[in-house]
Amino acid sequence: MSRPRILIDGDTLTLEQILQVARNEATVELASDAAARVRASRALVDRVAAGDTPSYGINTGFGTLAEVRIDKKDLRDLQRNLILSHACGVGTPLPLPEARALLLLRCNVLAKGYSGIRPETLALALEMLNRDVVPVVPERGSVGASGDLAPLAHLALVFIGEGEAYHQGQRLPARQALERAGLQPVVLEAKEGLALVNGTQAMCAVGTLLQLRAETLAELADVAGSMTLEGLLGSHKPFIPEIHDVRAHPGQKACAAHLRHILAGSELVETHVNCSKVQDPYSLRCMPQVHGAARDGMAFARRILEVEVNSATDNPLVFTETERIVSGGNFHGQPISLAMDVVAMALTQLSSISERRVEQLVNPALSGLPAFLAKNSGLNSGFMIAQVTSAALVAESRVLSHPASVDSIPSSAGREDHVSMGMTAALKGRQVGDFTRSCIAIEMLVAAQALDFRLPVKPGRGALAAYELIRSKVPHMDRDRELHKDIEAVSQLIDSGALVAAVRSATGA
Repeated sequence: MSRPRILIDGDTLTLEQILQVARNEATVELASDAAARVRASRALVDRVAAGDTPSYGINTGFGTLAEVRIDKKDLRDLQRNLILSHACGVGTPLPLPEARALLLLRCNVLAKGYSGIRPETLALALEMLNRDVVPVVPERGSVGASGDLAPLAHLALVFIGEGEAYHQGQRLPARQALERAGLQPVVLEAKEGLALVNGTQAMCAVGTLLQLRAETLAELADVAGSMTLEGLLGSHKPFIPEIHDVRAHPGQKACAAHLRHILAGSELVETHVNCSKVQDPYSLRCMPQVHGAARDGMAFARRILEVEVNSATDNPLVFTETERIVSGGNFHGQPISLAMDVVAMALTQLSSISERRVEQLVNPALSGLPAFLAKNSGLNSGFMIAQVTSAALVAESRVLSHPASVDSIPSSAGREDHVSMGMTAALKGRQVGDFTRSCIAIEMLVAAQALDFRLPVKPGRGALAAYELIRSKVPHMDRDRELHKDIEAVSQLIDSGALVAAVRSATGA
């Protein structure tokens, strides 16, 4: 089956389209109006390069070397040297989806027509995406201004036949990867090296995939909490619309409505209508307030990303209307840095309250269920250490939630004296996303065991759908076994999208 094609115009790329390309589920094509802008922008750069007037990045050095004039005969070497010298990244390469997203985002910003790239260089980048040539990009080395210099330099290495790239998943020298895909490297002309390395695309690539994952985890946190609520015979009353209409935070209202959908049709709620318990613990009763605040934080981050991925973040910028090439600071990653810090904190909120719900489940003084949900407890430890693992992940997430966006280490001999640490914020947010996924998987696993003790009475239809899917992969635990395998099985249901799909199908939410 042929993959859908996405038009790249620099203005209309969505986060969901980025995910499609990141998963190699779509091809790309340059829009005709974008192609015209690119040609006009390049023509202006060529005129400036042919003249004698100093213009930053075209016929001068870079950073604190901006006052150094470069002879015309050396302009190609200037651009090549820029790429080679800035490729200083270290650490694990970006996963293939993030590296594809990075390449796509760089294509999109070049397509805006403010970078001065040659059409043939942009065409190579687009064809690399279509033919599955993905640069090997070490994930560490960016301080987020002048953008993501080191990661983007590693990306640009492949354009000139240097560095390494994956072709159809195989890691190869870049020139060999290009050759296998039927592509040829380019020789960079004036301004092109700089057009490839200035910008926020690495932090946006990691950040976009994190954002979309975080939104899914927020949805599943409601599902996990609902399973726990039903397993503990909690009240549905804290989710009625009237409560949330008088404190009208959008995330809170959306979460409460979602919980009502998930819990609708519950048989369990009818079993304790006249119970003596007056109030549930906050981790159950305040799900709309806590999960909702996390949703609002993520909504803020989404707005930032939607603007940034379609913004011109090059330096200098080429304005064909006024025939000016002007240095500015659009490469500074502060908006993304702050947004990714917020996402990390939002996810940590979700994992923290999830861990407290797990404690409610395994503690017999709180649950009224067997200790640690184990049959023959004492001989069996049940889910005792599942809660400990969740606590460990929450503790580390809290450390990682210290904001990177308030930090700065000056670079480039003081010229770049305030930097964003945007890539740092995105990378640690990604780690928090991994931990939160595991915490939610643990809660679902433990809540499923609690629901077993409530059979044959059934929970609400959304919680039931999640429970039944989990039980199709993970059986009830009659005696102790290796729980890490069960946690991984539920984690795979989360990552594959199967759990979200099952609950949505059951609830229509």
